[in-house]
Amino acid sequence: MSLLILGVNHNTAPIDVRESVAITDAKLTQELSELVTLNAIQESLIVSTCNRTEVYCYVDDINAGTQSLYSWLNKFHQFESQELESYLYIHTNEQAAKHLFRVASGLDSMILGEPQILGQLKQAYQSAVDIGSLNKHLNKLFQQCFHVAKKVRTYTSIGANPVSVASTAVSLAKQIFGDLSKRNALFIGAGETIELAAQHLNSVGVQRLTIANRNTNRAQTLAERFGGYGVGLYYINEVLPDSDIVITATSSTLPILGKGLLEQCIKKRKHKPILIIDLAVPRDVEPECGQLADIYLYSVDDLQQVIQENIQSRQEAATEAESIINDELEEFQLQLRGQNATDIILDYRQQAEEHKQEALEKALKILQQGKSPEQALQLLANSLVNKMLHTPTEALKSASAEEQQALIETAKIILGLNKD
Repeated sequence: MSLLILGVNHNTAPIDVRESVAITDAKLTQELSELVTLNAIQESLIVSTCNRTEVYCYVDDINAGTQSLYSWLNKFHQFESQELESYLYIHTNEQAAKHLFRVASGLDSMILGEPQILGQLKQAYQSAVDIGSLNKHLNKLFQQCFHVAKKVRTYTSIGANPVSVASTAVSLAKQIFGDLSKRNALFIGAGETIELAAQHLNSVGVQRLTIANRNTNRAQTLAERFGGYGVGLYYINEVLPDSDIVITATSSTLPILGKGLLEQCIKKRKHKPILIIDLAVPRDVEPECGQLADIYLYSVDDLQQVIQENIQSRQEAATEAESIINDELEEFQLQLRGQNATDIILDYRQQAEEHKQEALEKALKILQQGKSPEQALQLLANSLVNKMLHTPTEALKSASAEEQQALIETAKIILGLNKD
């Protein structure tokens, strides 16, 4: 059998195409169940995220399997595969395994080294297990990919440094305060940037989360999602002194936090430090605030500089990760070749056992008919030898007729007839 991957991702298709082939959790069971009924497809697993939809299959024949996948794509997504042809990629066997290892390690992600994809792969694997659409081949492949991803993250710094604004903000907060579980965070604004930053800080367990916005209802609605508090912008003076971390991203044309306001705030806090991250353009915080001794002020440009340094670090780690993946891929291929031989040996032994039982039953019938043990043994020996020799003899005759000399020489080695 052969490994086959058919997919689209953020590198090959725009978002509208990715949306058209995305598979929801509600449809996953139906589509996986349909896949394994198709000709040539023996095992299947589907990975579908916002950035990729990929079908992993073990097939009897690559060409037949590809055609079956195209048919499935046409049926379930109501458009001709030709419409997708320029966006689709197909990987087979070793190339396919390497692709999966790179995906699991975060090397094929929109954000290099992001860890979310590994969790999504594990979820896809579990869904296939629950549905019963995979067997030993895909099971072995995915267990190996999880091992590779763990090794990459253990021995490289591929995911060590954040490369998004929100995650970098969290990283800075941890550097300054350490444990964030006793820290209060204030978010000024209620747009997408603030929502993402609030999600990140909430995930690390800040003690209290407050969102201030001109639209109080919008602030309260967003804050409720994170178990926090929403207030109007006019309450800034009251909530600021209690805030250890302040992240601001509004569309205001004038600064919201001035030096005078922060000087008063610092006094009320008895000079406990405040981390302020200003993600707004124009800036929400007067630049002079950065001169205050107990204020750690970062602008969006400051964060971008940190992010660029971190991206460079991840790119260097990615080179190390590629080396690990290549080594693990070679080891995996060796295991597969060994497993193939093991499977053949087991099948051959099973066949021999069946021949033995059949010959033994015939010999026992001879004894039950009152014939001598010598006759029964003679029948047993002849029957067993004839059964064992029939298939390889016929194969050798065919090879000889077709002048397949290489096959004949291999048979001599396997049958122990190579006198050298």
